Amino acid sequence: MSAATPVRLLLCDDHAVVRAGLRALFASEPGIEVVGEAGTGEEAVAMAAKLRPDVVLMDLQLGPGIGGVEATRRITAAPDEVRVLVLTTYDTDADVTRALEAGATGYLLKAERPEELFAAVRAAAQGRTALSPPVAGRVMARLRGTRPATGTLTDRERDILDQLARGLGNRDIARALFISEATVKTHLGRIYAKLGVDTRAGAVAVAKEQRLLG
Repeated sequence: MSAATPVRLLLCDDHAVVRAGLRALFASEPGIEVVGEAGTGEEAVAMAAKLRPDVVLMDLQLGPGIGGVEATRRITAAPDEVRVLVLTTYDTDADVTRALEAGATGYLLKAERPEELFAAVRAAAQGRTALSPPVAGRVMARLRGTRPATGTLTDRERDILDQLARGLGNRDIARALFISEATVKTHLGRIYAKLGVDTRAGAVAVAKEQRLLG
């Protein structure tokens, strides 16, 4: 994505007033374009497939139908590599873990300042992890307490980890390293196991903390 290309954003929140407020907020920020609004998880999944936005700004609690976590899982499982940034008032460890394990690129609280939200959307569009400070602190504390030693990463696994930190999806990593997507997925599984994490965001967070990136 070039600097001149706006970030295409899909809003998902079951409150119309919240969506209207977010749309007005992003209208004031150059470089971010709201391309659609969804009021349910099902609508978000369908619109993400149709509109192919760069980022879906996803609430967790969506009323009847599938919730934000399941919507995130379905969107990130699709081949379009649409990023999902959670924006919610819920910050329990269980909520954060479920969202990240579902494939969310970031997790932001609604108490954040507008400039932090703008920055997080841009980071998510590039595949970089964006976490509210309270969320980041708890995630890192949990990772410190559960992960094994990381000295056994192979050179190829470190190469893939470097590409992962740049925000590349599996397809682009495969192209960059001249390997198949299946091979990338195999290496990612081994990286997750060695770092003691379950998600791309967790792997990048541990890699940054332990200075494993090239």
